Amino acid sequence: MRIGELAERAGVSTRALRYYEQQGLLVAGRSSNGYREYRESDLRLVEEIRSLLRAGFTLEDARPFVDCLRAGHAAGAACPESKAVYRRRLAEIDADIRTLVRLRAEVAEQLARACPGCALFPEGNDDHADRRELRHGGTRPRQARPGRLLDRLVPPVQDDRPDSGGDRGGVP
Repeated sequence: MRIGELAERAGVSTRALRYYEQQGLLVAGRSSNGYREYRESDLRLVEEIRSLLRAGFTLEDARPFVDCLRAGHAAGAACPESKAVYRRRLAEIDADIRTLVRLRAEVAEQLARACPGCALFPEGNDDHADRRELRHGGTRPRQARPGRLLDRLVPPVQDDRPDSGGDRGGVP
């Protein structure tokens, strides 16, 4: 199939396909008139690449998945190299989550110092509801605790600031 047909079927631009080819993820044959020619199996490669990009992977991360499909496996994740990319990316995401939880605790602590008696969320709202607002007095403020926001997905974060005295659970 020609580049325009592959682009249409995969839901990408021809420019994206040329870029994937430039990066070595796709290999196009050439017809007698010089047009790029793709195989049916290239559609699966492009779908795999797009799926990984949507999930936050880079094109370089996609390479082992593409290689796995080219080797004849039914899924790009069937090869050990692909699974290693998944494990590495999960570790990166976990580190990002721990950093965000630590930052959230710091901001909550700053809010508590700046506005005693204020809480970021009114009583009864989820911590990540869209209706964020400050409230004063009346009801007891909810305290932020690292790990609680994501339940058991992320273990509590040790507060590693020099003056912290350990894990204070967010707000003093």
